[in-house]
Amino acid sequence: MEEYDFDHKIVEVNGINMHVVEKGQGPFVLFIHGFPELWYSWRHQISFMAKHGYRAVAPDLRGYGDTTGVPKDDPSKFSSLRVVGDLVELLNTIVPEEDKVFVVGHDWGAIIAWNLCLLRPDKVKALVNMSVPFSPRNPKRKPIESLKAIYGDDYYIVRFQEPGVMEAEFAKTGTKKVLEKFLTFRNPGPLYLPKGKHFDDNPVILPSWLSQKEVDYFASKCEQTGFTGGFNYYRALDLNWELTAAWSGAKVKVPVKFIVGDLDLTYNSPGAKDYINKGEMKKNVPLLEKVVILENVGHFLQQEKPDEINKHIHDFFKGFSST
Repeated sequence: MEEYDFDHKIVEVNGINMHVVEKGQGPFVLFIHGFPELWYSWRHQISFMAKHGYRAVAPDLRGYGDTTGVPKDDPSKFSSLRVVGDLVELLNTIVPEEDKVFVVGHDWGAIIAWNLCLLRPDKVKALVNMSVPFSPRNPKRKPIESLKAIYGDDYYIVRFQEPGVMEAEFAKTGTKKVLEKFLTFRNPGPLYLPKGKHFDDNPVILPSWLSQKEVDYFASKCEQTGFTGGFNYYRALDLNWELTAAWSGAKVKVPVKFIVGDLDLTYNSPGAKDYINKGEMKKNVPLLEKVVILENVGHFLQQEKPDEINKHIHDFFKGFSST
């Protein structure tokens, strides 16, 4: 693992103490991580963008890493409105001179980025979003009910709902093993975690893009915090649905480039390929400028293919940097 010379700071925002990592000077780029991750998922992108004349900034979202001050026993504290609130307050605090910033999201970070663009399009110059396409709110059906109907009770998001249950099962498996299994997951089908037998006993052979040292970093932070903070994002899905009724039918009106790996479970969910590739997503994201499908690439694409992702981000933002 290369050593990273990044600045770490704690910023008080929205009633929490947010751990923020940054490097570089220039136009501001906000990187938003997913589950079960950290700012560290963006290590390659922070270095690259800083070298290329940007100020690259990646927080640990509430419930993750070294960000503290959120009561983890209350999933309502993890609604997208609150998380977007953290990020808006972060921008107002550390980059008050820039009205609009560049944003990059992945996985849950992509969901948060879509929400940031819906709630505060005035804050976002352009967005590179990865893995999770924009999904319009279904006014007739709550998300968990829909997911249960499609996938059943063993589907990972459904299994994450009951407080304490998956925490106990993951504790039995061991934090490091859980993270190794997640980070190396390459099955394009849906992720099922049946009770008591969610991961096989085979040792994980780490791919060339992920070292043991890197896994150890994720695991050391996750052992401190546990998984509850991350699970709470899933536990707040129905609450998000209730709170965002006012945005039913709203479109994302910022320029977007969307990137996904063809082995990503998100890209292989029912209807996703057609939605992304045949113009439906563009109806909801009218300024969708480019869709990139990376061949033979899994879910954690910014770590698996950092050079390609760095280039995609840089090429897209370059077009807006002078304006």
